[in-house]
Amino acid sequence: MFSNIQIVDGVTENLTKQKPAEKPLVLKGKRYWAQRKVQLKATLLLLCLLLVVLFSLNAQAVQKTYSFGIVPQQSATRLVEQWGPLLDAVSLASGYPLTFKTAPSIPEFEQRLANGDYDFAYMNPYHYQVFSANPGYQALAKSKDKTLQGILVVRADSEIQNIAQLSGDTLAFPAPQAFAASVVIRGYLAQQQLDFKSKYVGSHDSVYRAVAAGLYPAGGGIPRTFASIDPAISKQLRILWTSAGFTPHAIAVHPRVAPAVSSAVQQALIGLAEQPDDQPLLAELNIDGFVSAKDQDWDDVRQLNIGTPITK
Repeated sequence: MFSNIQIVDGVTENLTKQKPAEKPLVLKGKRYWAQRKVQLKATLLLLCLLLVVLFSLNAQAVQKTYSFGIVPQQSATRLVEQWGPLLDAVSLASGYPLTFKTAPSIPEFEQRLANGDYDFAYMNPYHYQVFSANPGYQALAKSKDKTLQGILVVRADSEIQNIAQLSGDTLAFPAPQAFAASVVIRGYLAQQQLDFKSKYVGSHDSVYRAVAAGLYPAGGGIPRTFASIDPAISKQLRILWTSAGFTPHAIAVHPRVAPAVSSAVQQALIGLAEQPDDQPLLAELNIDGFVSAKDQDWDDVRQLNIGTPITK
């Protein structure tokens, strides 16, 4: 204890203060530091767990997208115009985002199907016959009230009036395994014992343009793509011959896709026909809508015994 006297304005004030007691120095032992180390590890572990949870929630927020491959019967630009808005509508209705995909040529598309590159795919009947076997694509939908027919087109001013006049000519086709536009037509011409050569030009649009330009006397296609080609091209052509009808193109799903996802996409496709706002999307494809499909629907194509399966 200590005292001090202070005089302020004649008043004496005794300032007495108690010296604060000093805290005893405590040395932290090994046990304390061991406990602190355990606490720090527990805190770090908790932070790591929280970060894992946050990253997991963020990953779930970024929803998986599914690829939807379209057989390249026409140019990629035209396919995007036809299929892009429709896939957007199906994505919205199903709750599962679909991404438009195609390939630079039909043979490349076939290879990608063989590889299983697409989650969903729009493929011709021959493709479905092959790729339903391996890698196991399964049918979900097909065009409503439609059959698939092949057509042979010639120039509008051509003197050719029947297919017998094509004997000895080189004819344009999209690709070797393009079903109605190549396989069916070639098979029919062979049945008629016509001698002809085949030139594969890559797509339906390329066939129509080549015939219109006079590069080939005739070429193979299908009514749907012929109806959607540039009118400046189609008006230069006429249909010479039309084949019998077969089960149309399949929309199929790869077996890796969860059943809940494929079912939702299937219902969204079928539901397009019931939505007035979606009618223009179907009109772009020259179809009235989609209906559910099953594997046996393509038995008529299997009975043709056309070719061996395409492998990787």
